[in-house]
Amino acid sequence: MIAQTLDKETSDKVSFISFIIPKFAESYKMNMQDTYFYLKKYGGLDFLMEHWWALHTYSGFSAVRDLYDVCYKNGGER
Repeated sequence: MIAQTLDKETSDKVSFISFIIPKFAESYKMNMQDTYFYLKKYGGLDFLMEHWWALHTYSGFSAVRDLYDVCYKNGGER
């Protein structure tokens, strides 16, 4: 098997997303599966994929809050 490595940006993106989704789940007392479907349904994942670079410079609280705001504006409730 050939070992493949991720470039730095992809690695950073994966690390941040792996950090922020559980942080969102913890903040809103959701399990991981519900969190994924909630973020997917209400545009949070698209926002996260597009703006992760800016979000990773925020505090965890601010990044989670921005994700919440995007989902809320798209019909999400929590």
